[in-house]
Amino acid sequence: MSAVPARPADARARGRCRARASLLVTALALAAVDLVVKAAAVAGLSGGQTVDLGPVNLRLYYNPGVAFSMGATLPSWVIITGTGLVIAGLLWYLWSSVPTLTALSRAGGTVLLGGALGNFLDRLDGTGVVDYLHTTWFPTFNLADVFVTSGVIALALGTMWRPTPDPTPKP
Repeated sequence: MSAVPARPADARARGRCRARASLLVTALALAAVDLVVKAAAVAGLSGGQTVDLGPVNLRLYYNPGVAFSMGATLPSWVIITGTGLVIAGLLWYLWSSVPTLTALSRAGGTVLLGGALGNFLDRLDGTGVVDYLHTTWFPTFNLADVFVTSGVIALALGTMWRPTPDPTPKP
């Protein structure tokens, strides 16, 4: 029996599957790294101490709201539900458009999803998100926030600066 060569459609389907799996596995790994760092921050900073690292200090803070503590007075289930819906929408967008995303957009979406998942999972216990990176000029934040911010920037840049095909025909 001879092997049948793979059709181009099969190769594209395998490529989409690999890209989607890579997106999910990497995002989950980033969320896990974030949660480990948060656990270390809680373990090391629960006594109220501050560690001075120059422009950034390590100080424990629990944010019951979302970005910049917005919605901090809302019940935690409202924040959790809203965040879960946003993540579901982001996941749907990334899942369905991964074949058409540029490498930069795909990387940005993956990092954004990883950060969003890290903060979402941290929020599930009802105490709020653990923040520990403090400056004197910006609200206290965490690694997941860095992931979300850099992911949004990379996703947007990758979407705006999509390479355009060369209109001149090749001989």
